[in-house]
Amino acid sequence: MYLENSKTIIVKIGSSLIIDDKKIIRKKWLLEFAKDIRALRKKNKNIIIVSSGAIALGCKKLNITKKKLKIDQSQAVASVGQIELMNLFKEIFAIQKINISQILLTLEDTEIRRRAINAKRTIENLFNLNFIPIVNENDTIATSEIKYGDNDRLASRVAQISDADCLVLLSDVDGLYTKNPKIHKDAKLINKIEKIDQNIIKLASGKTSEYGSGGMRTKIDAAKICALSGCKMAIANGLKERPLSNILDKKICTWFIPEISKLDARKKWIASTLHAKGYLKIDEGAENALRKGKSLLAAGVKSVEGSFKKGDQIKIISKNDKELAIGLSSFSSEEINKIKGHQSNKI
Repeated sequence: MYLENSKTIIVKIGSSLIIDDKKIIRKKWLLEFAKDIRALRKKNKNIIIVSSGAIALGCKKLNITKKKLKIDQSQAVASVGQIELMNLFKEIFAIQKINISQILLTLEDTEIRRRAINAKRTIENLFNLNFIPIVNENDTIATSEIKYGDNDRLASRVAQISDADCLVLLSDVDGLYTKNPKIHKDAKLINKIEKIDQNIIKLASGKTSEYGSGGMRTKIDAAKICALSGCKMAIANGLKERPLSNILDKKICTWFIPEISKLDARKKWIASTLHAKGYLKIDEGAENALRKGKSLLAAGVKSVEGSFKKGDQIKIISKNDKELAIGLSSFSSEEINKIKGHQSNKI
């Protein structure tokens, strides 16, 4: 139900789904996965793929093991592996006539609001061009220790900045269990979690594969981030053929359901600012439009106060200096001074 009702879906693929412990690329699995993506595209879904595997494929290409790598060597191996990873996706997805693009992000790109907005716009333009963005962490310039294959938190950050409805983390397990299913036969799969408390956190296991460093704990952390942005998240077994169809048909996974909607989450985040970077004074027509839930257009702006950049929080005031709203500016104060009072087709 949750997947069917989502417009923008992010799918995260772990390294173990790209390449196995014997360094054999799982081409058959990728071919089936591409069919799933094609099926979702036919339903007019916007898809973003967050894929691990650059370092794993780099190790394969160079015939080395990741255990012997130092951080600076890992960065070089990631550079080699990125080409291998994208060539692999290009080859597989071309069979299904799916166009792909690559986006490399760092932690700062997702946390600094200005960069996040730029990333969001790039993603939206790629959707309009009928391309699927494939996102990976920019390991080649990372300054902290590289997490091999752990893109769970990155995927949740991408979900935030893209206003995604749903994030699916494909792993090597069906979801979160009441106990470790590999040890306890009476372990039961938890189908739905509406609140992440200490009991849920205690269930998380830290076991990983050779290339993956993201255990169940990182997935719980990702679910917390998604919950704050009103995005649903699923943990599902990616080793199944047609893993997304498997979620739709058999419902075997764990869903994390946020307590607030996407819109409420966004509004709470905007409203929580303590200091606005500037003010826009608007006319009566723009004020009436805002009260009806419409966007603020440049034509209704009378004056600009303060200096701010694109993505900064600003306040909207009436011609009588009454505070009307607070929001995120799509332009800098300098740009707004140039376009204020003009119709959109003139800008």
